[in-house]
Amino acid sequence: MTTDYLFHAGEATVLARDGQFTDAMPEILIGRTSGPVGQAFANLMAQSKGHTAMFAIRACNQLVRPATMLVPKVTLKDSANIELFGGVVQSATADAVVDCLIDGTIPKALANELCIISLVWIDPRCAKDANLDKKDMYRTNYEATKLAIKRALNNEPSVEELIANRHKIKHDMDDWS
Repeated sequence: MTTDYLFHAGEATVLARDGQFTDAMPEILIGRTSGPVGQAFANLMAQSKGHTAMFAIRACNQLVRPATMLVPKVTLKDSANIELFGGVVQSATADAVVDCLIDGTIPKALANELCIISLVWIDPRCAKDANLDKKDMYRTNYEATKLAIKRALNNEPSVEELIANRHKIKHDMDDWS
C-alpha cells in the first residue's frame, strides 16, 4: 500500500438478495484534502439538478471523518428515491467509513486530512418496489463501501492481477464478445 494518500480509487459490487433491486456499486475516491481529491470534493458543494451531493452523516450533527461526500450516479427524480439516498444509503456509507476507522483500514491519525467521494447507485425501481427490503439495501451499501475503501487504499486490483485476468474475466454485462 502506498502511503502518500494523494489519490486512491476503488470500487466494489455487492449483490442484493433475490427479488431485490438493492445492488450496491460505490465508486470511491479517497485522498488528502490538500490534493486533487480535496479539490474535487470542494467542487461538489455546488448543486446539480438530480445529482445533489450530500455529506455522509451517522445522524444529525454527526458528520463522519474523513469527511465523505455521496453523489448519486443516476438522476434522482422523486422524493422516494431521494429519501433512500439521504436515509438508508447515507447511513450505510457513514457507518462503513467509521468502521474503516475502527478496523484501521483508514488511519485514525489522518481522519481530518483525508476526504472521500463516493458515487452511489440507487436502482430507480427501488422506491417503487412494494417489497423493498431496506435492511438489504443497507447491507449491500455498507459492505460495498467498506470493500471499495479497502480496495482503494490497497491499490486493488493490482496491475499484475489485471494483466493476468485480461482474457479470463469479462464485464458482467458483456453480451457483445
